[in-house]
Amino acid sequence: MIYEVKGYRPVVDPSAFVHPQAAVTGNVVIGKNVYVGPGAAIRGDWGRIVIADGCNVQENCTIHMFPGVTVWLKEGAHIGHGAVIHGAVVGRNCLIGMNSVIMDNVQLGEECIVGALSFIKAGMEIPRRSMVVGNPGTIIREVSDEMIQWKTEGTSLYQALPGEMRDSWAVCEALREELPGGSSVPEEPPQYKPWK
Repeated sequence: MIYEVKGYRPVVDPSAFVHPQAAVTGNVVIGKNVYVGPGAAIRGDWGRIVIADGCNVQENCTIHMFPGVTVWLKEGAHIGHGAVIHGAVVGRNCLIGMNSVIMDNVQLGEECIVGALSFIKAGMEIPRRSMVVGNPGTIIREVSDEMIQWKTEGTSLYQALPGEMRDSWAVCEALREELPGGSSVPEEPPQYKPWK
């Protein structure tokens, strides 16, 4: 759902897909080919949120800030399931792992990878191409070209998803049994090799 607050109404590019079970409130700008999953809470009531072209904010993510702050997800940022971004700037083509927390005034350089379940404390400035893991988050190494290629390929699946959702997404009744051949899906989903 999209909500106006204090005269601020979200701006959502027509090419984006915001699931109706997500809540997008107030001073929020969502760019081209952005995917926002169900359960995401993107609340621009005290400040501004900019989600640039090609980003994805997956299921159950929270994006918020202290008063007067702008949260910025730069182009191609990939925010994994359940992550929290509070008052931070996430650089271009970054990956935030599932259930990670990125706190206030964090500046995350481009092409960084934050491991799942990591906690990045307030005020950290993280150089580009850093891999950050743990609680508190620690830079453990530089992100390789191979890792960035893997991340970019994964994000491209999410960049195609808004169009796929617009073309085929619909509320429906569940089937009572599987289709002949053992599947309720008429064709195979795309294959993606997870990182090792």
